[in-house]
Amino acid sequence: MTHAPRLPLLAGLPIAVAAGLAIPVQGRINGALGARLDDGIAAAVVSFTTGLIVMVLVSLVLPRGRRGLAQILPAVRERRFPPIYVMAGGIGAFFVFAQTFTVGLLGVALFTVATVTGQTLSGLLVDRLGIGPAGKKSVTAIRVIGTVLTIAAVAWAVSPRFGGSGSGGAGTDPAQLLLPVLLPVIAGFLMSFQQAMNGTATVHYGTPIAATLVNFISGATVLWLALLIKLAVAGPGNGLPAEWWYYLGGPMGCAFIGLGALLVRSLGVLVTGLGMIAGQLLGSLGLDLAFPAPGTVVALPTILGTVLTLGAIVLATLPWPRGALKRQPGR
Repeated sequence: MTHAPRLPLLAGLPIAVAAGLAIPVQGRINGALGARLDDGIAAAVVSFTTGLIVMVLVSLVLPRGRRGLAQILPAVRERRFPPIYVMAGGIGAFFVFAQTFTVGLLGVALFTVATVTGQTLSGLLVDRLGIGPAGKKSVTAIRVIGTVLTIAAVAWAVSPRFGGSGSGGAGTDPAQLLLPVLLPVIAGFLMSFQQAMNGTATVHYGTPIAATLVNFISGATVLWLALLIKLAVAGPGNGLPAEWWYYLGGPMGCAFIGLGALLVRSLGVLVTGLGMIAGQLLGSLGLDLAFPAPGTVVALPTILGTVLTLGAIVLATLPWPRGALKRQPGR
């Protein structure tokens, strides 16, 4: 087992934010690919398969990748960590399923709030249980307040998009949205476990390259099975496009997953997730300003909500005194 040096907070948190910047770009690309193919599952398969090809090449070309590749089977065979961790990529596949089947009904805004809510809450839980390689982290009042503020800030930031996106308009019965909302909440909740599992595997493989490779193998396997079932039931969609940029979603996922697996050992699952959420909002804001989609309007709540999200993350991650916000005895 290789013990890589831990990154300090001031170095790791900006990397988490930078990794989160790729998420909205990847979502824009995969969304365009899904529309071009007229098949969301096929678009996810293309994304995971291109990411898998990239990770195989990286694992074979780089010396660190080859060393990690040699550690995968011994680590799993010797049960250095629970064998279920090799299926962490299946959580990514489930997230894609949730995105494919609920964004059209809920809209991007409500989907984002639902996933962020699940991810931030599970980040607290995963850190408290010590599932990730950073070990147990206390659920302090400051971290809870930072988590609640993050959820509220994200909801504020995406509030201008409510009502205009998705088919669930003002006349939709809220009870009919309960199950579609629960699906992305569960997907977001599981994302923290995915990061913790990949981070733990990284410690035993000696490199996030191997953990990312295994992640793409398991995720691609799940999605290919789903696509084969879909093809048998409904038939194929459109053919693959010739434009090269449609195939960048997978490589971006490699960077996102690999950095997440690397950072959870130093920052913990909650802080890594909060940093990536901040990057996601900043990336979305940048995309809307530089390459706006048809009908996109950047409203003041989007800008202020993004700023509040950054403030909430600072609140949750600063090294506050151990007794902060705790009531003193006798008072």
